Amino acid sequence: MAGAKIVVIYPYPQDVDTFERAYTEEHVPLVGTQTLKGLTKFVATKIVGTADGSQPPFYRLAELHFASMDALKECAASPGAQAAVGHAISISSGGVPIFMIGEEETRTY
Repeated sequence: MAGAKIVVIYPYPQDVDTFERAYTEEHVPLVGTQTLKGLTKFVATKIVGTADGSQPPFYRLAELHFASMDALKECAASPGAQAAVGHAISISSGGVPIFMIGEEETRTY
């Protein structure tokens, strides 16, 4: 059975310091196994540049990993997930974050 994940892409914020403070101090604590049942891994990525040196259109990526699509769906329907989504939208000053769901295929080399 393939793993599944939610990917959240945050547009570049109007005020990086304010966003970063809200993201790390308020939002990240909402993302854990206490509030998101079935979560197996959380990866937070800060985008630091582009190939041409211009400002990136996106500032952060978040990946929330689950053992299966069923586990992801169960979590997504929970009050904890709904609160986290609402908070993500409320702190994203550069526009509404993009929320995507994917099935993982992992290859190790």
